[in-house]
Amino acid sequence: MSMAKPFRKLVSCVILDLDGTLLNTDGIVSDVLSVFLVKYGKQWDGKAVQKIVGRTPYEAAAVIVEDYGLPITTDELLSEITPIFSQKWCNIKAQPGASRLINHLRCHGVPMALASNSSKENIETKISYHQGWKESFSFIIGGDQVTSPKPSPEIFLEAAKGLNVDPSSCLVIEDSLPGVTAGKAAGMEVVAVPSIPKQSHIFTSADEVINSLLDLQPEKWGLPAFEDWIEGTLPIEPWYIGGPVIKGFGRGSKVLESPQGYSAILSEHPSGVYFGWAGLPTRGVYKMVMSIGWNPYFNNTEKTIEPWLLHEFNEDFYGEDLRLAIVGYIRPEANFPSLESLVAKIHEDGQIAERALELPQYSKYRHDPYLKSSPQQQNC
Repeated sequence: MSMAKPFRKLVSCVILDLDGTLLNTDGIVSDVLSVFLVKYGKQWDGKAVQKIVGRTPYEAAAVIVEDYGLPITTDELLSEITPIFSQKWCNIKAQPGASRLINHLRCHGVPMALASNSSKENIETKISYHQGWKESFSFIIGGDQVTSPKPSPEIFLEAAKGLNVDPSSCLVIEDSLPGVTAGKAAGMEVVAVPSIPKQSHIFTSADEVINSLLDLQPEKWGLPAFEDWIEGTLPIEPWYIGGPVIKGFGRGSKVLESPQGYSAILSEHPSGVYFGWAGLPTRGVYKMVMSIGWNPYFNNTEKTIEPWLLHEFNEDFYGEDLRLAIVGYIRPEANFPSLESLVAKIHEDGQIAERALELPQYSKYRHDPYLKSSPQQQNC
């Protein structure tokens, strides 16, 4: 948990970025480019993501043409891939906590604007697939409606005008460096929610850096606090994952094997500590707490998932099929000075999960059919 500065500037309005902040667009960008570049005999390696996040479509296309030495102009690249992107917009998922935040601010009458480097038309199309979003924004502005896109402050200053408020009373929520730079240049408070993993150290100019929208505390800025936390836990839309157990430390802790199929689902969920129910089809259903992340102790380059079953087992169960139903969130991933402090925190998380899973809100999922099914039934 980052320590709150004792005095935050109070705000009355929120200006949100769209791509990467409210919508999980990074996966779509990688999918489209990996397929597209093959045509030119190139392979997408994801390295250019750092350079294109938060840029206008034109700037991003220019980076790709240059980085991959493509034999086409930026305009040609745009005209070739724009239709491919348009077909995918209906599949872009909201970032975890995005709808929760929008509904919360709307219900409390906090004015909101949407300010994105995408074109106004594209913004309208993308948000039309998410119920209740369009009506929640008092003002929407795209990169094609300003002379200079982010990192210039112009788009945020125009958004403040559109909301009819002073720039200093606005809180900007952004996932990219150009966006954070623009918000600060506009004289606004800025919360950064980096969409690229392990990049939080570059957001030094932001007033706060958080791991995901689930961790936003609006009360730090004088806005109404969320009221949906229950006994130190946040209920989430349940999600499911399963697979054979490959290794672990301690009898209850196991690491799931990470076949290719996982990276897609894990990229949709912020790193952090979650809890729920674990089913071992041959043994039963148990309470569990788990972490998603790039665990520094294993020096992972890919996200992994480590469930810890809150049960004393007499023997190991490597190779067995483990089913997880994830129903709640506890906290963001943290770095610990020692393995001891990490283990102590895991035990504390375990106690929180242990208690929470007794609450009706969470205990009902113990009987989820997914937890009991055998591997053969999964291929539906």
